[in-house]
Amino acid sequence: MKDDAMVENRTQLEKLRGRLAHYRPRRLPGDWRRAAVLIAIVARETPALLLTLRTQGLSSHAGQVAFPGGKRDPGESLEACALREAWEEVGLEPTRVELIGQLSEVISLHGIAVTPFVGLVREPPSFIANPYEVASVFEVPLSALAEDPRQHTDAIELEDGLTLFVPSYAFDGYTLWGLSAMMVVELLDAGLGVDIGLDRAPPGAPLRRSMRRRQSPYPTDYWQ
Repeated sequence: MKDDAMVENRTQLEKLRGRLAHYRPRRLPGDWRRAAVLIAIVARETPALLLTLRTQGLSSHAGQVAFPGGKRDPGESLEACALREAWEEVGLEPTRVELIGQLSEVISLHGIAVTPFVGLVREPPSFIANPYEVASVFEVPLSALAEDPRQHTDAIELEDGLTLFVPSYAFDGYTLWGLSAMMVVELLDAGLGVDIGLDRAPPGAPLRRSMRRRQSPYPTDYWQ
């Protein structure tokens, strides 16, 4: 049984690698301030996503669950930005990361275009949280997310009539929602072929609607 599980997990990672190699992420028109995050998949016996809980004292996204990442430095590529931020936040050495793909650009509440990069961590290190930025580091099995165990769906209504259906997940006292959850949806869809999307809400999970319409930074067909 253990051998079967190991084969299944290797197959899952190879599927992810193959699908992302041919995936064409969406690009936002216009000139934006830029940031990048690293969606690190730790290749343990059960592959898992690496996530952080940001400290309460930060000026943005304080106390939220997020992928390692941040603003791009002058002259820095977005790939280098994602790897540098992972090193600074959780002690993940860039040489341990194999970048296997990129997801679509998303816009933060502060008007920054964030580019997610997907990387495999083949030799899992002991992660060390930077106490100035990260309160804790934790992992969520990829197989658990593939079941889409959302607690509810946030329906975010935008001014152009577009509604984004963003899941909210709970794992061991942590809540994964918002921008990071949007990235997870695309990772599951594009990388693993899970029937999930931001343009629709699955049946069963409670639906919570946004209290106000928000100006949309996305073209109307961006998430379709």
